[in-house]
Amino acid sequence: MAKVKLGIIGMGNMGTTHIKSVIDGLVPEIELAAVADSSPARREWAAGFLPAGFPIYNDGSELIRSGKIEAILIAVPHYQHPPLAIEGFKAGLHVMCEKPAGVYTKQVREMNKIARESGKVFAMMFNQRTNSWYRKMHDLVQGGTLGSIRRVTWIITNWYRPQFYYDSGDWRATWAGEGGGVLLNQCPHNLDLLQWITGMPNSVRASCHNGKWHNIEVEDDVTAYLEYPNGATGVFITTTGEAPGTNRLEVSLDKGKIINEDGNTLVLHELDVDEREFTRNARGAFDKPNITVKKVETDGSNEQHNGVLKAFAGKILHGTPLVADGAEGINGLTLSNAMHLSSWLDKTIKIPFDEDLFLAELDKRRQASKIKTGPSVVFETGKSYNSGKI
Repeated sequence: MAKVKLGIIGMGNMGTTHIKSVIDGLVPEIELAAVADSSPARREWAAGFLPAGFPIYNDGSELIRSGKIEAILIAVPHYQHPPLAIEGFKAGLHVMCEKPAGVYTKQVREMNKIARESGKVFAMMFNQRTNSWYRKMHDLVQGGTLGSIRRVTWIITNWYRPQFYYDSGDWRATWAGEGGGVLLNQCPHNLDLLQWITGMPNSVRASCHNGKWHNIEVEDDVTAYLEYPNGATGVFITTTGEAPGTNRLEVSLDKGKIINEDGNTLVLHELDVDEREFTRNARGAFDKPNITVKKVETDGSNEQHNGVLKAFAGKILHGTPLVADGAEGINGLTLSNAMHLSSWLDKTIKIPFDEDLFLAELDKRRQASKIKTGPSVVFETGKSYNSGKI
């Protein structure tokens, strides 16, 4: 069987998970060919876990230049995703990137351009798109049989984190080290699913509360109001400071509504006639359309990260579809950037927004961040971090 020779850059929680999955044969068409991490402790772990003599590099650039791989998986801090991806494309490699695509859209737009020019396969690790419940919801909303969206509400407050979580690394929850809080760390999957299922809004008004529930400098509580091109509206609510939390995604459409609870149940409330038609023809002041309520069945498949990696290998070897094309990573990031900018400026932000303005505002916060040095710090407005170190 032909296999893709994969190098994994970053051996933190996610990188280690991917290493173990490939070694255990859970992604049959991928062969682990090299790994890299700037941490001596993580390299020592790899030397003990992987076969003797296995290629282990000090940083991503060394791995990319090694000549031992055909593709890279990037699992490092957020700011480094686009620079390493760009370096990989320029070296003729296929690229899989962990979420988020980056910290600011201007940087990600450059990454997407170079990806297109390279002709190589580019994928994002949006593993929640493999969840059968979200896939079914996407199909129901985008399929058109229920009409256009009217209202979208996602309360996703079950991301609870204690203070110890934030204290576990000085880069965590800092503008210079991580680039944001709950929107950029916990919610990239939710924001990707939101735009994948309902489409992109054209304006955002948000309140992002920095350090409301924790001793951190970035947001840990967000409420955002969305408006869509067809007049639909939405609300996105998230926090890491609420227990017990809620995960409820509700989409109202012309012919009913779909409710997804906890990412594992789906209930459809379907009208027997389009609401617009009913309201025109009803002759009673309190008439309501008939509604059928039913639980929606799915195929039950939910391969998560391994499914995304299988599709990545399939695209490289056979030309079969990806779970998430890398170019789509900019969409969810556009939402989080717009929410941040709206809160910073205390105004509604139209999409697309001024990317230079966003970066200038982000740089103000990075300059004031408690993290003053480190591989992910960049204070030159409009310039991308490009050292390739991890």
